Parts: sequence; structure tokens; C-alpha cells
Amino acid sequence: MTASTTPPGGPPPAQAPSATAPSPGVPDAVGVPPRRRPSTGLLIAVAAVIALVAGVIGGLVGRASRDPAATTAACAATTIADEVLPSVVTLAVSSGASAGNGSGEVIRDGGYILTNDHVISPAGSSGSIEALFSGGQTLPATIVGRAPRVDLAVVKVNPPQGLPTIGVGKSSTLQVGQPVVALGAPLGLSGTVTAGIVSALGRDVPVPADNGVTAVLPGAVQTDAAINPGNSGGALVDCEGDLVGVNTAIATVPNASGEAGGGSVGIGFAIPVDVAMVVADQLIESGSYDPPSLGVESVPVPQAVAEQFGVPVGMYLRVVAPGGPADKGGLKEGDIVTAIDGRPMNAPESLFLATVGKKPGDQVRVQYSRGGNSGQATVTLA
Repeated sequence: MTASTTPPGGPPPAQAPSATAPSPGVPDAVGVPPRRRPSTGLLIAVAAVIALVAGVIGGLVGRASRDPAATTAACAATTIADEVLPSVVTLAVSSGASAGNGSGEVIRDGGYILTNDHVISPAGSSGSIEALFSGGQTLPATIVGRAPRVDLAVVKVNPPQGLPTIGVGKSSTLQVGQPVVALGAPLGLSGTVTAGIVSALGRDVPVPADNGVTAVLPGAVQTDAAINPGNSGGALVDCEGDLVGVNTAIATVPNASGEAGGGSVGIGFAIPVDVAMVVADQLIESGSYDPPSLGVESVPVPQAVAEQFGVPVGMYLRVVAPGGPADKGGLKEGDIVTAIDGRPMNAPESLFLATVGKKPGDQVRVQYSRGGNSGQATVTLA
């Protein structure tokens, strides 16, 4: 049996989309695979369909469940709820006949709220977004910036004085088995708290995005904390109440006919906070997101081609910009990059995934093959 994945909380249309004819530009709430087939190098280890967890007003879709007894350790969820819920919001999005809800968290003074792009994308250019706070206050929100390629966005409200912000932790220090808590508005139920553990780390998960393209959750945190439609964009926090991930997608199991079935199977995915904050900071500063550059153009060398020509799997550098980061680091046209900071270059998206959480000026270790000989270069990203 295969599993499928559904995003947990972007606002889809009021009528649940058909599994055979998803609405254009709206995340599929019932586990339909993206229309552009993702690279197999990005698929998670199990044969799963990744689906955004979208909260639909007027119809409950993408149910998720988890056996609470499966959690062997837990945070003090009552304390976390008291401390963190004031900085977690429910986002109500509407545009014409469509309406839905998702979640978000206040990450910076001034009313800046981090969420998933698929949560706010249905608003388009003429819809509305409202942020409901735990105290009951509702404020209109405007879009600051969107990064559909990694399914992140920032919106802003004009906040009352003293609006609390969520503490920001580190996803790089997470360990498998570590307790975590998810906060958000599953099925529109604001202020919901669920607990679980970190089930796995470093999942590169493809998810459906706007206009039928595929986004990637880079190095996602896998968790068994219960995540349902409406949780998308909400906070995954550690036992200190600090943000370690942005809840984005769940796995669902197809039924006998192959369509997405009864919701979550206890496999949820969150974008690591180390990546999310780099993207969010750039969205706030410039309104858009562009990952740092190596200054190259590349094409993938898949396994079959590598075996045919006796070269390693990797990214073939067909252009190295003169004076660019790769050129200054000693890379040349014709080199095959096999790994960056230990991450194998085994899929078309590999270069992007290796730099998505970096900043200009950061250095990366590049392993490459040139004329049958292996080498290593240190490249400063631009």
C-alpha cells in the first residue's frame, strides 16, 4: 500500500476540489499528486503522496489522526500553550466564492506573520486575509512577500501595542525522538495544541504549488504530532516553546481506487526554521526571495548517463560565470559537482536545495570530479 501527502492548512475553495480535476492554483486538499512529476531524487523513502493540509470552510477534508499512546516522551504542553498561543494566529482567507483557513505565527515586531504560501495564495490580488489572535481580536492582513518555490509567505497586520512574538529556535540541533508540539487551527479550531516527537530529519518533500508546479520542502522535519487541515503555516515548537518548524504537509493513504484516503497516517512535515527564517527575513526586507548563487548553469547527470560515460552522478557545469563565486572558488566548465556540504547532487533540484537555507557570504564545500579526478573547492556564495 502506498501513502499520499496533503498540505495542512491553506485555504482551498469552499467546495472540495475533485481528485481528478484539481482547481488551478489551489493546493490539493485530498492528496492529488502535483501535475508536473517531481524528480525521483526528491521523493521520500516511502512511496507516499505529499499533500498540503488545506482547511476548507464548508467541508472537512484531509482528516489526520494519531495514536496518542505512541508518544514515548512529551513536552509540558500546558506551559507551552500558555506561552506560545498568544503569538499563533488563525488566518482566514477568502476570494469570491472561495474561503478557507490556515495558521501562522508572529515572528517579528511590527506584526509580521510567517505562514505557508499555499495558505494565502487563494486570496490572489483581490481577496482578503484576516488574522484571528488567541485573545479574540481579528485584524486585516496584507501580503508582504511570497516564496512559492519553498511554500512560505509573510503577511503583516497593524498590531496593537505589545503583540507577542514567537521565540525562534534552531532546527539544526533537532534529534530524532525529540518531543515537539504543534500549534495552529486544524479544521478552523483556533488555539489547538497537539504533541508528538521528531520522527525523522532531512526529508526533501515535493508538494503541489501554484499554477500546477511543484514546490519543495527542503530538509523537512518529519513528525507524528497530529496535523490536520488548517494547521498549515502553524508552529512546530520544541519543549522551550521555540519555533523549530513550519507545519506544511501530511501523508495520506490512498484507498482501493488509488485516490487519497482517510487523512493523516501520523506522518507530517514541517519546513525547518533555519530555512524558514532565512526566507522570511528576505521577504520582509525585499518582498521576494532568491536563494544565493554559485554563479553556474548546470544539468543533471543521472545514473544511467553516468554509467554510460563512466562519470559520477552529479551536476555537470556547462557554464561557470567569469568572476562569479564558482569561478573564484576554482571550479571550471565541464566539472561535475557531486556533493555540496555533504549533500549528494542526485536530482535536478539538488543545487537549489543545497543553498536554500544559506545567505550571501556563506561558504560551502563543493566536491567535484574533473577528468576522472576528484577535488574539493570552497565557494563563497553571492
